[in-house]
Parts: sequence; C-alpha cells; structure tokens
Amino acid sequence: MPRTHAIAPDQARRFLEPGPVVLLSSAHKGERGIMTLGWHMMLGYDLVGTYIDPGNRSHALARGSRECVINLPTADLLDTVIRIGNCSSAEADKFERFGLAAVDSAHVDAPGIGECHARFECVLHETRITADYPLFVWRVVAAHAARRPKWPRTVHYRGDGCFMVSGDERRRRALFRPDMLDS
Repeated sequence: MPRTHAIAPDQARRFLEPGPVVLLSSAHKGERGIMTLGWHMMLGYDLVGTYIDPGNRSHALARGSRECVINLPTADLLDTVIRIGNCSSAEADKFERFGLAAVDSAHVDAPGIGECHARFECVLHETRITADYPLFVWRVVAAHAARRPKWPRTVHYRGDGCFMVSGDERRRRALFRPDMLDS
C-alpha cells in the first residue's frame, strides 16, 4: 500500500485532471478566438462539459454563437498551446498571431484548427452558468481525426507549469465483459 501524506484540497486537480489540454475555437459576429482549455469533461458519448471563465473573450464568443470547435493538439504544439493561453483573443486574431490554419467546419460557423490531430464541432446543449460555475454543455455534432497515429501523444496539465505527455498503452480487453466494450 502506498504511503500518503496530506495535501491541500485545491491540489486534487493535479491528480484528477480528466483529459488532454484542448484548444477551443469559437466565432461570433465576425470575430473569432482560440483559448487553451484544460477544464473539460465527458458527460456522455457525445456530450462535453467545459468550464469557460467569463473573463475569457472566448466565453462571450461561445455564449453568443452557441457553438464551438474543440481541437485536440499534440505534444509538438505544446509551446503554441501555452502561448495561446497567455494572451487574449480580444488583443489579436490568434489564428494569424500563431500561424494556425483555420479550417472550415461542416456544421458550425466556428473554424477548426488544421494543425490539431482531431476536431470536434459542437453546438450548445445547455448551460449551467452561475456566478461561480460557468459550465457549458456541448453536443458533438461532427468529429474529424487524423488516421495516424491512432492514439496521438497528447498533453495533460499537472499544474505549476508542468505537463504530462500521454504514454504507453496497456491493453486489458480480455478482462472486460463483451457488452462493456465499444467494439
């Protein structure tokens, strides 16, 4: 049994972050934006929850348009992901500033990011926006992913400027009941 020690409750996120850092792109009334986002979660097979602080320009764009694209960058984009998070879409067009290709989406007006491994076009399913919790619940209406690699090297924020890159895969398919597997 591992020995543990007490840590501050606000440090739990360093252990429980649910998934990779993503780039959320949005557009509304001729303005487009990109934000780095680590606080998101799967809520169902096609539902994604995102926490977008009202202080971010992307909050207003996503709320106004009621749609977005969730883009999955890989480890080779890590420095760009950090730089995107260090500035505001209100200051400049981040597609131009960082030399990113804006890819037309099939079902939403928000552009995807061509350099990302995958793009998920989303429409607003519902909001749970309170003074403390600006939670957007998105329904994925279209998804696009590169064929290779099947499982890209994604980055996961650990806090304090540290990231973990996704690692080795361990298959345990034989231990699952057949009805519990995706395919």
